[in-house]
Amino acid sequence: MMKKALFIDRDGTIIVEPPIDFQVDSFEKFSFVPKVISALSFIRKKLDFEFAMVTNQDGLGTEAFPEEQFIGPHSLMINTLLGEGVEFDDQIIDKTFEHENKPTRKPGTALLGKYLSGGYDLENSFVIGDRLSDVKLAKNLGAKAILFQDIDTAQEMFKEEDENLRFVCALITNDWDKIAEYLFAGERIAIVKRDTSETKIEVKLNLDGSGKSNISTGLGFFNHMLDQIARHSGIDLYIKTNGDLYVDEHHTIEDTALALGEALYKALGSKRGIERYGYTLPMDECICTVALDFGGRPWLVWEADFKREKIGEMPTEMFMHFFKSLSDAAKMNLYVKAEGINEHHKIEGIFKALARSIKMAIKRDIYNYQLPSSKGVL
Repeated sequence: MMKKALFIDRDGTIIVEPPIDFQVDSFEKFSFVPKVISALSFIRKKLDFEFAMVTNQDGLGTEAFPEEQFIGPHSLMINTLLGEGVEFDDQIIDKTFEHENKPTRKPGTALLGKYLSGGYDLENSFVIGDRLSDVKLAKNLGAKAILFQDIDTAQEMFKEEDENLRFVCALITNDWDKIAEYLFAGERIAIVKRDTSETKIEVKLNLDGSGKSNISTGLGFFNHMLDQIARHSGIDLYIKTNGDLYVDEHHTIEDTALALGEALYKALGSKRGIERYGYTLPMDECICTVALDFGGRPWLVWEADFKREKIGEMPTEMFMHFFKSLSDAAKMNLYVKAEGINEHHKIEGIFKALARSIKMAIKRDIYNYQLPSSKGVL
């Protein structure tokens, strides 16, 4: 059986990197990145990855960075982690300077020969680090990258160098709990295609995304509402619908709801560790409540009336139908109530409240990876 490895950067990923000289050369500069100890301990105990620390330490052993300044804080880190069950199988330290451009320095692989010899499943191994050199190392190894950065910083990093490196990243986060969750429970991604004589629909979603959306249904106001789901739930959502709008809007709206609901159901998978329940949201003069339960039993309670026949090009009679189809396909209980004067505000508030309910309900705690049901099944 081929082995898998985590190639983990040190400074900026396990321990905090000093912002001025980037060298942890004293105990005063030493501190752990938040949550890293518990996350690494969990990963080490629960999963079958080998741990390899791969770090560039510029000029280590020279007058600029004497080895005795390095060894104390480094040993403290290693021994602290060891006390929590985190043992590194390998420590790979390159001591060259960046301007030397040596093949031993990340993203070079000259010091990683044993991992390229054929005994490792690199396709299912990961490089975890806070710089693009770590992402490039993953690319050079044929592995996946987990970029330890916030989304905004990461996007700027890719803009400055190579947007294509984004596709090497399996995950971008600056939260070690999210890394542990991803490695343990995997992706929560679904793709649903629905082709009928009336509509052709493709839905892609990632429950652990960053709120990106690409929506095209042929109905402008409907696009706007579906975009609210992505933005306010934090899921990544792609919807492409080609429907028989020359007949009317009914099939386009209903079938999109069915495909979206099915995608939610698929992406949730076993539902282990999720909060399950989820929101009341004010919007100007309106108060909108959406409560949901991903409990596996579809039901809709709808308490919202509209005086206008249409909002944009979307018939108001289709709002209830959308949520009924969504709840059926996602196998969820859904309670919707809205009070207010402005019809646009009421329905937008409902969609935003739905999004926040989804965000609450899909939140996952992998340290308590239980099924949220006394029945043992959802």
